[in-house]
Amino acid sequence: MALDLLGRIQQELSITANAIHEAVLAIAERVNRKVQILRLHGQAATLISQIDQVHGELGRQLVTLCASRPPFGHDATVPSDQLERLLIQAGTHIQQLKRTMATVDGHIRELKQETIHHELLTLQQDLSLRAAAIERFRVAQGSPAIGKTLAQIALPAPVRLVTILRGPFLVPPEETFVLRLDDVLVMIGPQSDLALVASWFTQAHKAKSG
Repeated sequence: MALDLLGRIQQELSITANAIHEAVLAIAERVNRKVQILRLHGQAATLISQIDQVHGELGRQLVTLCASRPPFGHDATVPSDQLERLLIQAGTHIQQLKRTMATVDGHIRELKQETIHHELLTLQQDLSLRAAAIERFRVAQGSPAIGKTLAQIALPAPVRLVTILRGPFLVPPEETFVLRLDDVLVMIGPQSDLALVASWFTQAHKAKSG
């Protein structure tokens, strides 16, 4: 009897310790991801500043080049080879910075999507214990929801629209928001009601309602 009790206590303590360990790891992962996003935003700001500096330096060089020309005579124009060299150098540098900016922007989008996915998954696991769920519904080609405002989409009372994903951006669910193809609506509610909502954003629902 005593051994069974000790065994159960030990098992419960082990489960609790594992749960705490997993929670700590999850928090650390989220914090690390947010730190990475902040660093990438800082890098993007630096790149924007560098692009502005290149434009400013190009302007100063052009002013200097124009000021060095003779004031009168046939040679008063700026040498085309010098002007072309300045423009090519500045253009090449700016294009390199913009390519780096695009890469940084891509990393930011990926990290934000990973963060959103992880938080949705955690919430989904918690909701499953309450016979509820959080689901993402993509507006499909042929869906009657395309072109309609959120005010025109009548959701069941227990279902709540949390947010909308349009590309990499989160959009607040305002009543005047007009739905487009491939918009993703994030909803929370009882699983039975969400199952009914799922068909509203597909072509199949249009065929049934017509």
